[in-house]
Formats: sequence, C-alpha cells, structure tokens
Amino acid sequence: MNKLRTIEEAVALIKDGDTLMVGGFLAVGTPTKLIDAIVDKGIKDLTLICNDSGFMDRGVGKMVVAKQFKKIIASHIGTNKETGRQMVAGETEVVLVPQGTLIEQIRAAGYGLGGVLTATGLGTEVEKGKDKVVVDGKEFLLEKPLKADVAIIFGNHVDKYGNIEYYGATRNFNHMMAAAADITIVEALNIVEVGELDPNRVHTPGVFVNYIVPGGED
Repeated sequence: MNKLRTIEEAVALIKDGDTLMVGGFLAVGTPTKLIDAIVDKGIKDLTLICNDSGFMDRGVGKMVVAKQFKKIIASHIGTNKETGRQMVAGETEVVLVPQGTLIEQIRAAGYGLGGVLTATGLGTEVEKGKDKVVVDGKEFLLEKPLKADVAIIFGNHVDKYGNIEYYGATRNFNHMMAAAADITIVEALNIVEVGELDPNRVHTPGVFVNYIVPGGED
C-alpha cells in the first residue's frame, strides 16, 4: 500500500464535526503544514484532543484563532489567550484534564483498554460526573479512553511504510496518538526508504500510520 499523500489529499480526510488529535507540546513536534492546510480549508465544529492549545500564531493555536473547534480537551490553555477568551465567552467548550491523566486516556484508547484508574482529581471539580472505583480500600476515578476520528502527528524521520523516529521532545504526545485514532496521518520532516531507519530507533511502528505527507522544505 502506498501511504504517501499530498497535504491536500490528507486534509480531505478530515470532516466537519470530527474529533481530531493533534500531536505536539507547545508547538514542538507539531504538524504545522497540516494545521495550516486545515485552517485554509476552514474545517469546523471539530473536537480537539491535544496537550495544549498552542500559541495564537503557532501550532494548533492557529485553529483556535480561526474558531474551528466546538470543544477542546487539553491539559492547559494558558499560552493562548484566545482559548481562554472563547471559553469565558461560551463560544468553545474547554475541558481541562491533568496532563498525566490525558496521556493515559489516549493510551487506553490505543491499547484497547476500558479506561484507567487514577486518584488525581479526587475531591475536586475533576471528579464531577465520573465513576469511582474502590481497589484494596482505596478510591480512584475511572477515566475513560479518548479516541479520535483522525490524528495528525509529526515525525522527524519516517520511512515509506510509516515507521517513525522522533528527536528529543518532538516525541511527546505523537507516539501515543498514533495508536488512538481511526486514521493517523504523519507529517514527516524527512521521508526515507524502508530499511533506512535503524530498527532500534523506531519509536512508532508503521502499522499505526495510515498516511504520510511531506513536511520538509518545499
């Protein structure tokens, strides 16, 4: 199967109303070309699952400014004042999730788990509306899996099967998100032939990747 696609072909897979996972941590390891194309296309009413909402002029924050989300699920929004403005104005629903809990919910979806148990958030606003489970006399919150229709992620080196190697902090949420969506699209800084990557440096196996788009210099 040829997984290589143009940016336009990949973005065409994202529809109004979809749940979208976006890799990155404060715009580090973020699929910037895919984001720019989504902004240009004007896809709307999306639900975002992301570590944060980026900056107003970088990363997924550009989509926030373009008002493409009806709901944002993230661990923090403080670096993008437009997200806070939309939340206070009631224009966008914002669900804040502790960062460790967020990545575990994504992992649960990728691993086919029914959820994760955590004590984080007990006795706070976080526990409202959630089931509690007692294990060995200790109470936990049941946090359910977070799955997306489409995940857009970034990779430093990607072979044509979709095996991904990340550098440093670019790995962040990308690796877990690759397994937690119906369709995973990776924006590759460099695309190489199958066999060129050292197997010991492959962080995300290509089996989790549906499509690859070029993210290097035009």
